[in-house]
Amino acid sequence: MTKADTVVVLDFETTGLSPDYGDRAIEIGAVRIKDGEVVERFQELMNPGRRVDSFIEDYTGITNGMLKDAPSCTDVMHKFADFINGYNLVAHNASFDKRFLDAELARISRSYTGQFACSLLSARRIYQDSPNHKLGTLVDYINIPTDGVFHRALYDSEMTAKLWLAMLDNIAEQYAIEPIPFTLFQKLSKTPKNKIRNLLQQW
Repeated sequence: MTKADTVVVLDFETTGLSPDYGDRAIEIGAVRIKDGEVVERFQELMNPGRRVDSFIEDYTGITNGMLKDAPSCTDVMHKFADFINGYNLVAHNASFDKRFLDAELARISRSYTGQFACSLLSARRIYQDSPNHKLGTLVDYINIPTDGVFHRALYDSEMTAKLWLAMLDNIAEQYAIEPIPFTLFQKLSKTPKNKIRNLLQQW
């Protein structure tokens, strides 16, 4: 049984919303968690081969000047494929990050064996009273210390990792599930909110 406390939490910064429209990754940040502890970090800017527009520069703080001398997406993604090898994966709004991970790895004929879980969908079930389920809102809602600067990949992955571990602690304390399997979080994200308590009580 693969444990939910041994995963890689990742976050991409990109040139736009979808690789289907030609958008590329410009930064990847990730933390590797083993037995509930962060044991390694990964952070790289990557040159997408074209200029980034001013909106993305302002949104992420990543400028064209910063990307000019950054390694290529090819070089970075080969290293990242090695980093995530053998681990399940977590991201906040995972469908976005999975699309870019799949697209960038397909370009270099690499793949991964882990499965994805979405911390946003899980948080919607666990923290139903949160005003919304944006990463920054959830960090404030459960009192995770932060300097409030989001939209850089490593920082966002660090905060997502803290949110993920907080959700594990909440479930362990309330429902005495130990160890918590990764498959439980995949199940959570697909379960209606009004049935979450029953799911966890019966697990």
